[in-house]
Amino acid sequence: MAGIHPSAVVEPGACVASGVEIGACCTVGPNVELRPGVVLRPHVHVTGRTTIGGGTRIFSFATIGEEPQDKGFVPGGDDTALEIGSGNVIREHTSIHVGTKGGGGVTRIGDDNLLMNGAHVGHDTQIGSHCIVATNVAIGGHCHIEDHAVLGGLVGVHQFVRVGESAMVAGMSGLRKDAPPFSLVAGGAGATIRGVNELGLRRRGFSDEVRAEIKRAYKLFFYSKLRFEAALAEARAGGFRSEEAARLIHFLESSQRGFCRP
Repeated sequence: MAGIHPSAVVEPGACVASGVEIGACCTVGPNVELRPGVVLRPHVHVTGRTTIGGGTRIFSFATIGEEPQDKGFVPGGDDTALEIGSGNVIREHTSIHVGTKGGGGVTRIGDDNLLMNGAHVGHDTQIGSHCIVATNVAIGGHCHIEDHAVLGGLVGVHQFVRVGESAMVAGMSGLRKDAPPFSLVAGGAGATIRGVNELGLRRRGFSDEVRAEIKRAYKLFFYSKLRFEAALAEARAGGFRSEEAARLIHFLESSQRGFCRP
C-alpha cells in the first residue's frame, strides 16, 4: 500500500503504485504516475503529464512537471510531458518542467542521477543516466546532457547546448557551446577546455588503451593547431579503434553550436 500523509493532496486520476511514500502537504496532479518505491518528502509539488520511475526520491519544495518557461506554451492546449527514470535523487527546491510542442514535447531524465538543491532543468532537455547536477545549476531548454556528466555548482548551460558523456564542467562556468565528451571544462561566461577528465575515465573503468586513444584524439583536435576539417580527415584515417573515440569524433562533427576549445 502507498503511504500517503493525511495532509497530502492526490488528485483523482493520479496513478500511485504500491510502496510509494507521499509526505505532508505534497500535491500530486491528476496526470501523474508514481512508480513503486517513489518517495516524496513534505511539500513536493508534482503536476503535468509526469512519470516518475521506481525508487526515485524527491525532497521538500521541489517543483516537478510544471508548465515550461516558454512564451509560446499554450496552457491546457500543449499536451507535453516529463519522464523521470528510476533511482534518481532530486533535492530541495529543484524545478523540472514539461516539454513544449515545438521542442519535441518531452523533457527526459534517465536513471541514477543526482540533482542537488536549487537545480533547474528547462523544457525539452534530455539528461542521460549517472549524472551529477550540483547546487543551483541552471540548464536552459533543449539541452542534452549525456551519461556520467558532472555539472559543478552554479553552472549555467545555454539553450540547445550539449554536454558530452563523462564531461566535467567546473563550478560557476558558463556554457555557450558544447562541452565535448571526456573533457574538463572551466571558465566564466565562455568556458574553455582544460584537458581530459582523467579521473572520470578511471572511475568508469576505461582501459589504458581506451584512455590513450581519447587523449590522442584530444591532442589531434585541440592541440595540433590543425583546422577542424583537417583534423577530422586525419581522425577518420588515423586508426582510432575504440567506440569511445568514435563517439567523441561523432559528437564534434555533429555540433550545431560549436564546441569549447582550449
